[in-house]
Amino acid sequence: MQPVERIAPQSWMIEAPTRAVLAALGAGGAAVRFVGGCVRDALLGRAIGDVDIATPDPPETVLRLLEAASIKAVPTGIAHGTITAVVPPRHFEITSLRRDVETFGRHARVAFTDDWAADAARRDFTMNALFLDADGSVFDPVGGLADLRAGHVRFVGDAEARIREDVLRLLRFYRFHAHYGCGAADLAARQACRKLAALLPGLSGERVAAELFKLLAAPDPVPTIDLMIEDGVLAVLLPGARRRDRLAGLVALETAGGTAGDRLRRLAALLDLDADSAQEVARRLRLSSAERDRLALLAAPPAAVDLAADERAQRRALHRLGLAAYGDLVLLRAAGTGEAARARELLAAAPRLVPPRFPLRGRDVTRLGLAPGPAVGELLREVEEWWERGDFRADRAACLARLAERVGASRPASS
Repeated sequence: MQPVERIAPQSWMIEAPTRAVLAALGAGGAAVRFVGGCVRDALLGRAIGDVDIATPDPPETVLRLLEAASIKAVPTGIAHGTITAVVPPRHFEITSLRRDVETFGRHARVAFTDDWAADAARRDFTMNALFLDADGSVFDPVGGLADLRAGHVRFVGDAEARIREDVLRLLRFYRFHAHYGCGAADLAARQACRKLAALLPGLSGERVAAELFKLLAAPDPVPTIDLMIEDGVLAVLLPGARRRDRLAGLVALETAGGTAGDRLRRLAALLDLDADSAQEVARRLRLSSAERDRLALLAAPPAAVDLAADERAQRRALHRLGLAAYGDLVLLRAAGTGEAARARELLAAAPRLVPPRFPLRGRDVTRLGLAPGPAVGELLREVEEWWERGDFRADRAACLARLAERVGASRPASS
C-alpha cells in the first residue's frame, strides 16, 4: 500500500510520549501507524483528542513490547486486539490489525492480520479508515481522504451490512454528519438507517446517551436532527423529541450570545418533558444522578422563570433555582418564545441579582428551646418565605427577631 500524500508531522506526533510508544512498538520491526480520529482531525487542521495506533503485531506482542520499554500497558480489550498504553499525560489505544471472521451485533469474532487493507475494510466510515505514518505519510485504502475533504460521511462497503454488525453505527452516522458533514447526507447511508431504525431500542442506554450527547455537542446539531426526523430515526430513539423548534432557538441564542452549547440543556430543549417523562428519559439513557436531577429540574422547575417579570421576581427565581439553573431556564424559555434580547438582558443582570444566602440555620431554632424535629424545618421555611416576600432585605438580626416571634406564637399558652 502506497501513501497518497504527505503532511508535515504535527506537534502531537513528535512529542515525547508519542515517540516513546512508537519506539516501543517498532522495536520488533513492525510498521505502526496512527489511525482514526487523530488522523481525521489532523488532516482537517482540527485539535486532536485521543491518539489511536494500529499495528500488525498481535496483542500479546504489543504487551511484551510495551512492558520491555517500561510503559504501562492496560489490556482494555485484548480479545479484540486492543491495548491501552499510558504515558502521561496521554493514553494511546493500540489495536492490532483485524479482519472479521463472523459478526453478530456489537460482538464480532475477529482474526488478527498484517493486511492494512483488510483492517480498513472492516471499519465504519471511510474517513475513519485513514492511516498516518510518523513521518506524515497518509494511506487511504478505501477513498476516505476525498470523502473527508468533501464532508461526505460514507460507510465502508455496504451501509446496511455495517449497521447490522453494530447498530450503534446508525447513530454514529448522524453524529459524524453533524460534526463533519457538508451538503447532502449520503443517500445509501440514510436508506439503511431508515430501514434499520427499529433495531435502536436494543442498544444499551449508555451507548445511546454517549452518541446522542456527542451529536448535540456539534456547533449546530439542528440540520442533523432534521435528518433524523425525516428518516424516522428520532421518533424511535426518543419518542418525546418533539421540540425541534426550541432546540433551534436555543442554538441560535447560544451562538449569538457566545454561550457554550451545553448538551444536557440542548436535550431538555429538544424533549417535551414533564417530571415523570424526564425520569423515564433519564432511566432509558442511564444518566448519572447529577444529570438526572438536572434534567428533572429543567423539565419541572421548583420556580417559574417569567422573562417579563421585574427584578424582584427574578431575584426570587434566582434564590430558588440557583444561578446555573436560572440561566438554563432563561435560555430555554427564550428559545421557545423568541425573546432573545430579553434573555441576554436577564443573563447579564443575573450575577448582581443573586440574593444573599438565607442567614438562619436549624441551630438558630433549637437555641430558642425547640427540640430537633420537623417543626424546626417548618419554622425555618416560614421565616425564609417572609424574608423572600421582603425582597431579601432583612438581615440576620431581623430574621432572628422574626424567628423568635414565630417560635413564641407556636408554643401553647401556659395554663
